[in-house]
Parts: sequence; C-alpha cells; structure tokens
Amino acid sequence: MLDAETVVGSGTMKVACSREELTQKLAVVSRGVSTRTAVQILGGILLNAEGGQLMLAATDMELSLRASLEARVEGDGAVVVPGRLLVELARLLPDTEVSIEQRADEGVIHITSGSFESRLNTYTAEDFPRLPDAEGLERHTVDRDALLETIARVGRSASRDESRPVLTGILVRFEPGKLVMAATDSYRLSVKETALEGTVPELEAIVPARALTELARIGQGAEQIELGVHENQVVFGVDGIWLTTRRIDGQFPNYKQLIPEAFEYEVPLPRDEVLDVVRRIAVMAQRNSPLRLRFAEGELTVSARTQDVGEAQESLPVSFTGEPLEIGFNAEFLRDGIES
Repeated sequence: MLDAETVVGSGTMKVACSREELTQKLAVVSRGVSTRTAVQILGGILLNAEGGQLMLAATDMELSLRASLEARVEGDGAVVVPGRLLVELARLLPDTEVSIEQRADEGVIHITSGSFESRLNTYTAEDFPRLPDAEGLERHTVDRDALLETIARVGRSASRDESRPVLTGILVRFEPGKLVMAATDSYRLSVKETALEGTVPELEAIVPARALTELARIGQGAEQIELGVHENQVVFGVDGIWLTTRRIDGQFPNYKQLIPEAFEYEVPLPRDEVLDVVRRIAVMAQRNSPLRLRFAEGELTVSARTQDVGEAQESLPVSFTGEPLEIGFNAEFLRDGIES
C-alpha cells in the first residue's frame, strides 16, 4: 500500500478522469472507510494524483483498500475527502468526465462535471495513516478459485463476537501443495483443505474474516490473486486493487483434536434435497428451538416445534441402517453447514 514517500507534497492538485471509472473504483475502496470511529480522517478517502494516475485509498486501521485509475494530472497533490459524500457525488455527476482541483492553502476541493460545480471540505493528507507499500513486497501468486472456494466454505463459522478477537478470524495456513483454512465461533467448526499447484508462500496467520470476505467480493472475475506479508500485515492484490489487513494476535484453538479420526455413523445424503427440507422446517424453529433430525431404517425425518408458534416435519428416503438416532441442531448453523 502506501509508504511515507507515496503521498506527494502540498500544492495545487488538478486532475481529470472518467466518471465511470472513478465511480467503480470508489465503490471498491469505500468499503475500507471506517463507519464507527471518532477519528474523522478514517471516514475519508485519500486521493493522490501523480504520474498520470489517481490513487484512491481508505482504511479503518484493520482493513485497507487501494485502487488506481488512469487520469490526466496537471498538478500533483494529495488530499483526504469525506468518503460517503464523495461516493454519492461521483455516482450522480452528469458528465462522462470529472475534474478535481485543490488549490494551495485551501481546505476544500473543487469538483466539476459538465455544468455541475461543487466545493467539498477536506482533511490534510499528512494526517492519513501510513500503510505498507504493496508494490515493494515479495509477492506470490495464488490460484483464485482455490482461495475463494476455501474462504466460502469456512467463513460462516467465524465469530462476530469482538470480545474474543481470535475467533473473529480465519486461520490461514499454506502447506506444501495445499491451503488450509479453519474457523470457529466455539459452537461450530469449519475446516477446508484445498490442493494447490506450484510454489506456495510461507504463511500461517489468523486473518480477520471480514477482510477475507471483502477479498472474495473483489476477487470475483479475476484469474489470479497476489499475496504478500509485511510484518504483522497480510496484503492481497487483485487486478490492481490492493487489500491490506492486520494479523490477529493470539493462539487459534487446536481444532485438530476436535475432529474424530473415525465416526460411529456415516450417512450419504442428497445435498440439495436435504437443504430444501431443512429450509422449510427451519421456519418453525424459532426462539432458539432446535431443528431435529431423526434417522430410522431407510428414512430421515426433519422436524421442529416452537411453543405458541407451531410445528412441522418432513421425511425423505436415505441409506441408513441400524438403531434409530435423533440429533438436535441450531437451524441456522445446520443450514449454513449444508450450504457451505
């Protein structure tokens, strides 16, 4: 991302670019803007015009996003603009081109597009957090499909409880020939191993689940994803967009000891059919009522009952033999597990 030399000096910044491309890049970068901080500059987007490029960056100190677009730069400069306002303005501008200008010693930028003119208050670029220079890192190329599939399989099991930071992250570990990810909220555990070809980076880190979710969002349509490590941060590159996230400190639970080496029962199930049944029956599993699966000879019955609401059940044929077995599940967790 940005180093101490990336932000150019103050002066008259003047740049013109495509409104459409600016809007597209702002839509990506703005997801790094902080929405719940008293530090006003973290609610802004850094604009840095230099060398025929307009670079955009935003950070909430956990997640940072940067993207660049081609521009006609008549004056180098950098400034921080309130993110929400800039995104909304760019989306509604009337012309195909937009001009942005900041004059020396003014605390505003001038935005023009067609007959539209606006002045927007700014923050000084020198107060914007310094972020690692992704371009200078040693980077490895990782297969997009393998990485995004693994994120999709485990991400839902990460905790949203910020009082236990380690559990809000996903353990990411590259081993020879494979990628391993694990996530748990202490109620459920997801582990996925995905085969990789070629050389892989040396990395084992707990990465915020939110950062990997954003990576999956911006990685759609890309062929490859680049990965680099800088001290306590992990950097991902996708088609000129750079996502930087901090590692989460702490010890991830020893999930391997929770996975049995053998199972007492193993029953193959038709995934789509079971998922449809679970979704229907889950409507009646309200107020923490469990969704029950009862296995009997050749049959699975899914049921739920909530007092003062109602009940439902549905059966389907399965390949089960032996003594009847009944298990209760959290309906949401079971549905997420089958969908993943």
